[in-house]
Amino acid sequence: MNKDKGRIAQKGPYEVELRKGKTYAWCRCGLSDNQPFCDASHKETSFKPEMIRVDEDKLAYLCGCKQTKNAPYCDGTHRKL
Repeated sequence: MNKDKGRIAQKGPYEVELRKGKTYAWCRCGLSDNQPFCDASHKETSFKPEMIRVDEDKLAYLCGCKQTKNAPYCDGTHRKL
């Protein structure tokens, strides 16, 4: 695992429904068994989850490869891996 980028959980985004007013913790390390969300598997690493809060209900594509430059959203980087 790269110290700056997490382990690749999957080479593609996770399609998720995000709900207005709810807070989500996106897994940045790639170790969570609850992808794309954090389950605290990062405890032995330097990673911390990316907190997400949205102003409206929306469909989102959260990065699965953990290499995005637009965290927590997929930017297509997985196509180059």
